Amino acid sequence: MLSRFQYFKPHNLNEAVQYLDKEANSFVLAGGTDLMILLRRNVINAEHIVDIKALPETGVFEYTEGTGLKIGAAVVVNRVVDSEVVNSRYRALHQAAASLASFQLRNRATVVGNICNASPGADLPPALLVYDAVVNIAGPQGTRQVPLHQFFTGVKRTVLQHGELVVSVELPESGEGDKSIYLRQARLRGHDLATVGVAARVKPDGKVAIGIAAVAPTPLRLFALEDQINARGLSQETIEWAAEEVKEHIHPITDVRSSAAYRLQMASVLLKRCLLALIAKED
Repeated sequence: MLSRFQYFKPHNLNEAVQYLDKEANSFVLAGGTDLMILLRRNVINAEHIVDIKALPETGVFEYTEGTGLKIGAAVVVNRVVDSEVVNSRYRALHQAAASLASFQLRNRATVVGNICNASPGADLPPALLVYDAVVNIAGPQGTRQVPLHQFFTGVKRTVLQHGELVVSVELPESGEGDKSIYLRQARLRGHDLATVGVAARVKPDGKVAIGIAAVAPTPLRLFALEDQINARGLSQETIEWAAEEVKEHIHPITDVRSSAAYRLQMASVLLKRCLLALIAKED
C-alpha cells in the first residue's frame, strides 16, 4: 500500500526549491522508476512528492560545440541512447545508457535519477565520471556545482542537503580523437544490475581516465591508478600491469549478486578488455 502524500507540480525552479525547503519528508519525482518501488515497498514514508518534469531547466538536452553536453534532470535515458552526438562524442555514456534495464524502463528512467539514486552498481556513473561530469544543484542558498566524483557519499547517499535538488548534469567537450568504452558483467543476460561495470577513456592528449561501479560503497573514479598508467604510458605491458593493480584500488563486498573475489577478478578482466579495445582503435 502506498503512503498517503501531497502531490505538487511547481511552475518554476524557485517554487520547487521553496516547497522542498518548507515541507519535511519531501521527495523529487522525475522518472519515478526508483521512487515508485520505494513507495510500494513502504521503504520510505513520503508526505510530499514534488514533480519537476515541467520545469524548463530539467528538460534541457543540448550539446554545444566547444562547451559540451548538458542533460536536464527530467531527460530520460533513451534520449541519450538515441542521440548521435552522445554516440559519437561520449561513446561510453551511450553504451552505459543502452545497457541500463529495459527499453520500457529507459523511456521513464532519467539520467539524473540514476545518479541521485546513488546505487554503488549503477551503470551511468562510471561513464559520466570518466568525462569529468559536473552536477548542477539548486537549493535555498542558491545554486552550486559539484564534480560527480564528489557527489556520492555512501550507499544511496549524496551531498544533497535539505531543500536541494539536482537540476542537470554537464559533461565538458570531449575533443577530437577522444575514445571511450563501457563494459559490464552481470549475473544474467538481460535486465540486472552490474556485478562490475567499468568505463575507460583515452583523452585527445593520450591520458587515461577510469570509472568503475559495484566494487565500493560508491561508484569510483580511479585517479591514483590513472596517474600510474599515464606515468608508464599506455601499452600492452602497462595494461597487463594495470589489470592486476586495479585490485589494490577497489573494495568489493560479497552480496546476492557476486562474491568479493569474483568482483575483484572481473574488475581486472573488464579493465583489461576496455584498455585493449581503446589501444586497438589507434591501429
